[in-house]
Amino acid sequence: MALGGINLLYELYIENLAVIKSAHIPFSDSFNVFTGETGAGKSILIDGINSILGQRVTKDIVRTGEKKATITALFTNLDSSICERLDELNISHEEDMITITREILSNGGSIARINSRAVAISVLKEVGQHLVNVHGQHDNQILLNPDRHLEIIDSFGNDESLLNDYTDAFKRLQQLARTIGELKRLQSSKLERLEILNSRITELGALNLQPNEDTLIEEEYSICINAEKIINSLDTSYRVLNDLDGSAMENILQAKNGLERYSDVSPKLEPLCERLSNVYIEVQDISEEILTISNSIDLNPSRLEYLAQRRLDLNHVKKKYSLDIDGLIKLYQDALEEISTLESSSDEIERLTAQKDKLLLEVTEKAKRLSDYRLKVAEKFTARVCEELKFLNMPNVVFKVSCEKGKLTVHGMDSMEFLISANVGEPPKPISKIASGGELSRIMLALKTVLADKDNIPTLIFDEIDTGVSGKTAQRIGFKLREVSKIRQVICVTHLSQIAIMGDNHLLIEKFTDDNRTSTSVTQLNHEGRVKEIARIMNGEILTPTALKNAEELLNSVE
Repeated sequence: MALGGINLLYELYIENLAVIKSAHIPFSDSFNVFTGETGAGKSILIDGINSILGQRVTKDIVRTGEKKATITALFTNLDSSICERLDELNISHEEDMITITREILSNGGSIARINSRAVAISVLKEVGQHLVNVHGQHDNQILLNPDRHLEIIDSFGNDESLLNDYTDAFKRLQQLARTIGELKRLQSSKLERLEILNSRITELGALNLQPNEDTLIEEEYSICINAEKIINSLDTSYRVLNDLDGSAMENILQAKNGLERYSDVSPKLEPLCERLSNVYIEVQDISEEILTISNSIDLNPSRLEYLAQRRLDLNHVKKKYSLDIDGLIKLYQDALEEISTLESSSDEIERLTAQKDKLLLEVTEKAKRLSDYRLKVAEKFTARVCEELKFLNMPNVVFKVSCEKGKLTVHGMDSMEFLISANVGEPPKPISKIASGGELSRIMLALKTVLADKDNIPTLIFDEIDTGVSGKTAQRIGFKLREVSKIRQVICVTHLSQIAIMGDNHLLIEKFTDDNRTSTSVTQLNHEGRVKEIARIMNGEILTPTALKNAEELLNSVE
């Protein structure tokens, strides 16, 4: 039954990876152990898992003679944080499961896929770091990163109220500082900007621009500049219609009167008379409108001069600002509004600065309360880790949390770093400086035990955690791994029987030769297979009845 609320590595399929031609590896949701002879390929298994987590790989890992190596992992029971990130990446996760595949090409290329969709290696790495934590003798893990130690202490404290309260206040302080900074930036260029705006307002305001004015000016200017010619043309037209002997109107009237004399005799003439009458009326109306237009045209030179100058002024500002009249009117109005804002910015800066100073005191006080709380949490955390280290047969190890106060950040005013002294008389140093692989592995296990129900990394893989240990220490490491596996999936590569017997899923890695090629297989062992493998680990290749009996008893004692 899967552990509730955490992601699980359900199975792994490897093809053509170094000496592994093909391997299908099932995992339980608790404690998985890998055993096998030295050189059988246990490290290749870890390389395979690292590859699907987005770690760097080289073409040398591809099995000789093959075009590519393929590693596929199925993860089930995904938690909400992973599902949300997958949604952001538009990657489906039906039934909260995903398949991650990494193809390593013999020519040096690499292809990554999540649910058959190609993704960048950076995406694979981002997703992978939330799924599995691989701890090896030389790996830099999250717990070895000082930048994460403060986060670990906060996680161990299991009370986010103080941090959330501080963070909210700090973000308000940041926003206020940004607003003030922007206002000051605007104010620093205020004089230059005011000069530009005042010049713009003076120039455009003096013109008193009206909507669509340029079109109207162009029409009137065109008429004025041709006024004399237009009047002459109108006058000629009027005289043709009215004043000259044999004018159009006189001729139309004579034609109409002539037809009317005989309209009684010829009925067909009546409609023609009516039409000529209508034409006469229409021509008369045209004549009157010509006279009206002629009288309305102003031959005033001063008006023409005004229109010519206005036309030049409008065209000048339109070209200068690359705007039409409506755009110029808006530019003028915007300039008036901006000047008003700039003139009031000094008062606003003073008001906001006073508000910021008050908020800074509030944030500083919240940071102090948070810092005091963290110191208490760090003390409890230190005590718990020291207890675990003693259990793991490291009674002389000193574990401390270095706490320093600095400038305010979104995380508070604190910086914390884990310090370790593995030898009596040696001052504690940063945990990342610890040289011994065996000591580092046990320290990491102690931290993982303390944090097992706190962090959100669901699958823990320990490679070489038993380096340099044996006997009682190995037995205690096995107990701790089994304890952690109750709330986290644990995968462990080991060569010690004390650890191997603790697993609930035992997988054997074996090397064999087939057709003059070396290959590695991975086999899930049943109880009988486990007895033989435990006996081999304890006694070597010769499996005597006594060795098998001892292995049987050892397994039964923990199963």
